[in-house]
Amino acid sequence: MMDTNYVHRLKAGAPGKPILFTFHGTGGDENQFFDFAARLLPEATIVSPRGDVSEHGAARFFRRTGEGVYDMADLARATDKMAAYVSGLAAEHGASQVLGLGFSNGANILANVLIEHGDIFDAAVLMHPLIPFQPKDNSRLEGRRVLITAGERDPISPAPVTQALADYFAQQGAQVTLEWHPGGHDIRPNEIEAIRTFLAPYA
Repeated sequence: MMDTNYVHRLKAGAPGKPILFTFHGTGGDENQFFDFAARLLPEATIVSPRGDVSEHGAARFFRRTGEGVYDMADLARATDKMAAYVSGLAAEHGASQVLGLGFSNGANILANVLIEHGDIFDAAVLMHPLIPFQPKDNSRLEGRRVLITAGERDPISPAPVTQALADYFAQQGAQVTLEWHPGGHDIRPNEIEAIRTFLAPYA
């Protein structure tokens, strides 16, 4: 039987409200976006898992063999595990909608769950994602809401690769919003504002 649990923080929300999952970047943990998420959606259930892979002591959600070079077999393992984890908790809490927010490595696992499963998340925030391969078509993405935030000079998540991911989601029929800032792999105020606006309908 597949292990579908993570070390995590959880705050139960009000009945009939959304569930929001947050996914940290490399070296982060379940605390990185937990309080931020709770402020964004005070009545939602908030779940923040910690990645189950260690890279020189830094927590991640899947393995890689180098910067921007993914262990595709482990990405597949991690994606299936996360999909089962999210689906199980969403059902357990009777969530009205399932939302995701991830940064860097956390955005990558969230993006790949979207790519592979399509309809688990109703809406997702991908902050500085990197999907360095051509995703497969998935008609179940139609109507899903996706916000991508990115830096125009991000050395880890290059702008053309980010744009290609946004184009992919749009081609699948998702509702895509793309928010840029002029910097690199850092989170800036306009990103935070874009996230607030994007998630406001679920408050």
